[in-house]
Amino acid sequence: MNETGKDAGNFIGYEYKEVTVPNQQAALYMDAYENFGWKNDERFPEAGNKPTVSLHLRRNRKIVNRMELTRLQRNFEGSMHEIELLEKSRTSMPCAAALAVGLAGTVFITGAVFSAVAAPPRILLCILLAIPGFTGWVLPYFLFKKLVRKRNDIVNPLIEQKYDEISELCRKGSNLL
Repeated sequence: MNETGKDAGNFIGYEYKEVTVPNQQAALYMDAYENFGWKNDERFPEAGNKPTVSLHLRRNRKIVNRMELTRLQRNFEGSMHEIELLEKSRTSMPCAAALAVGLAGTVFITGAVFSAVAAPPRILLCILLAIPGFTGWVLPYFLFKKLVRKRNDIVNPLIEQKYDEISELCRKGSNLL
């Protein structure tokens, strides 16, 4: 009375992974993970227009070269994290510099206001403090734009180098499958 289904000898055990990625990079992640043996788990619906999307993946637990594929996958994930940090660095330092200049301008304007409302108003001091103050309020926009351009010149080749590394990792993973 021991009945077995027709697929009893073809059992495949899977390992599962859920990865939350930026929506604009979901295709890149999916393409890369396929090179490491992962397949999209169709049982989960695709997300809409959200800033991030969750990829539901599965792969055969008995896949050949699993350890090496896992190592390559970790290198891929590390490279993607480095790209994310490089992307954020495009604006973080320029933003900090612009904020510092704006804050310095505010300090000068504060000094100008206090010198204008002092018991005997010091108009000359007010004018001398207002000039760098207003400059400190106008300059941050132009400073930010200039620093972002300079940072882009530095970051773009590094990001391209990381994408080349990712391409090489995916090629090695695909060859192992």
